[in-house]
Amino acid sequence: MQTTQPRLSFWQIWNVSFGFLGVQFGFALQNANVSRILSDLGADLHSLSLFWLVAPIMGLIVQPIVGSASDRTWNRIGRRRPFILAGAIAAVIGMILLPNAPIFVAFLAPMLMGALMVALMDASFNVCFQPFRSLVSDMVPPSQRNVGYSIQSLLINIGAVIGSILPFVLTNVIGLENTAQMGEVAPSVMWAFYIGATVLLGTVIWTVIRTKEYAPEDYNRYKGLSESDIAQSNKEKAPLSQRLSEFFTLVVNMPTTMKQLAVVQFFSWFALFIMWVYTTPAITQHIWGVDKQWFDPAFIAAAPSIPEAITAAKGAAGDWVGILFAAYSVFAAIFSIFLARLADKFGRKTIYAGALALGGISYVSFLLFQDLTSVNVNLLITEVTVPLGAVKLLIPMVGVGIAWAAILAMPYAMLAGALPANKTGVYMGIFNFTVAAPQIVSGLTAGWILSSVFDNEAKYIIVVAGVAMLIGAIAVFFVKETDTHSLEASKGV
Repeated sequence: MQTTQPRLSFWQIWNVSFGFLGVQFGFALQNANVSRILSDLGADLHSLSLFWLVAPIMGLIVQPIVGSASDRTWNRIGRRRPFILAGAIAAVIGMILLPNAPIFVAFLAPMLMGALMVALMDASFNVCFQPFRSLVSDMVPPSQRNVGYSIQSLLINIGAVIGSILPFVLTNVIGLENTAQMGEVAPSVMWAFYIGATVLLGTVIWTVIRTKEYAPEDYNRYKGLSESDIAQSNKEKAPLSQRLSEFFTLVVNMPTTMKQLAVVQFFSWFALFIMWVYTTPAITQHIWGVDKQWFDPAFIAAAPSIPEAITAAKGAAGDWVGILFAAYSVFAAIFSIFLARLADKFGRKTIYAGALALGGISYVSFLLFQDLTSVNVNLLITEVTVPLGAVKLLIPMVGVGIAWAAILAMPYAMLAGALPANKTGVYMGIFNFTVAAPQIVSGLTAGWILSSVFDNEAKYIIVVAGVAMLIGAIAVFFVKETDTHSLEASKGV
């Protein structure tokens, strides 16, 4: 009887993570367009970060619950796959309804309807995300862990590239309109969400069909779980008070590696949240030269009309954010190809810290690229005229992409070996606190910092993100890696 977890072929590892391409496709659409949609529906710069709080709050609530539930689930579909499929279906519903928020004006204000759909999408994405992370940990043996998470990072970034550029392509290649009056959503954005919903569901179904999870007895044997561990996992559901007590005990007694990684995660995700929320207004002001007053709903409401040049600039800047986000995803995907080999050669901590430092420097460098000179840019699929500064912003996207690839793979590769095999799902869910909490802090503080300290000059909040990322890079060197599974194997467990 085989006791060692079998190695997987490249395509088996690929199929395990393939659905992540579609999930990230939808997530990229959200990241690049939700600020644009909510602004068009009436949100001001200060409140944008508050609306974005929905995302981390959903993650904070959903992922530990789903993680714990998936640890206990064994049925004919599998252990993680039922949650992945259910989350995908719910996300598709949110992606279809979000760009149609103005239709429901008779029931709710469009901005509120939009916020509710963002909440549904985020809750659904989180139902998918956590089981996908755990599925890789379940299926991929320790010797292939760097490869497994690197392939997952590659697929994530392929999805992110396509999702990010889709509104731009629909505008500049297909010819759909990319502008919207207050209270409306641009047609190019609407159709991008419809396409994204289709891709998300299709790729998740592929993973569900093509991945066969281990039977309970095989999984327990491969992970070295004792009969007492199995009995503990299979015991009857305890009362809510006891489960909460056990959950908080797990949080308090989380592995040291997990606590140390939490510090790195805090500064990394604090920075990322700022980028997703404020890149659109930052480059609209800094690169397209749109005055900050055109991001104030009260000023817009008092104006006789919005000048056509302002509307066009906002639409063009919004599309270019998709190009920038696609660019950092391309660079992340390329870096992901070499990430496992680099981590094996130089060590995870060295590569992780270096990537974060490069990302931080790249954010700060946003200030250097203002140039309003119009230039024609050939993007192969089309030609566009944009400010030269917009083109130059592709340079820091290299560093941002390298940081993003590392953030997607390295903490999970470092963490997976430190977790007890029978609690991988719940601990991966708890680890999402380190993703959600910094975003919540960022959401509660970034808008105030932007309005009170920087007088709504959005470029400076991007610099704050850079400083946070640099602090995260320093914190990496304080992480002590361990491998529980290797220790168990050496003891003959």
